[in-house]
Amino acid sequence: MLKHHPSSELLADYASGSMPLSHSLCIATHLEQCDICRQQAHKLNQLGAQFFMQQSSTATSADNDLKAKVMGCLDEIVFSTDESASDTPKRTAASNKVDSYKPPKALKQFLDDSYDSLEWTTVSPSFKITTLLKDKNGAQIALSRVKPGGKMPHHRHTADELTVVLEGSFSDEGGIYKKGDFICRDSKHKHKPVVTKDAECICLMVLDAPIEFTGWFTRVLNPLVRRNHAQS
Repeated sequence: MLKHHPSSELLADYASGSMPLSHSLCIATHLEQCDICRQQAHKLNQLGAQFFMQQSSTATSADNDLKAKVMGCLDEIVFSTDESASDTPKRTAASNKVDSYKPPKALKQFLDDSYDSLEWTTVSPSFKITTLLKDKNGAQIALSRVKPGGKMPHHRHTADELTVVLEGSFSDEGGIYKKGDFICRDSKHKHKPVVTKDAECICLMVLDAPIEFTGWFTRVLNPLVRRNHAQS
């Protein structure tokens, strides 16, 4: 069972359609792995539908079209994950090949069936990153990939960061995070994630602003990180 989930406020924003695309992508990815949050999202979806119906008498035609699209998208995400949950293959501990991973449905628009099809940028010998999209609100949607036992450089966040573990697991000062776990960090948080030694770790990250490395040697990478965030 997953231990780390989005807050009730985040799920409500997701269900209402008021959340930015980048953040919604993280929530949708988590929902594919979490029955509890998927049920909550479905209930919030139903409540939202009832509210829209009550407001329909004063809504404009454009408003109605937007609401229909939002609710349609939510239904597709929630119900498609329910139908496919029993069909999701589980990777054995002996298999560490990236091509055996099955990317979540929420990311199908960005990549094929393999993470190897993406262009990865090497940040350190054990840490790679690739940008999937830059949201219109300025947030960067990216994937990180760290080798077994690898460490991400100590860093702090200059704004909110959402993370969903896609494969493997890692730990930091806050605990251990496994496949499907959802982590939300704000600008007050500093940490140094360490990947477990049994397998590499791939994560979906949404960065509202670039991270800032705080180590003596890794600080030289900060201009590169800021430029990559601005250009992605």
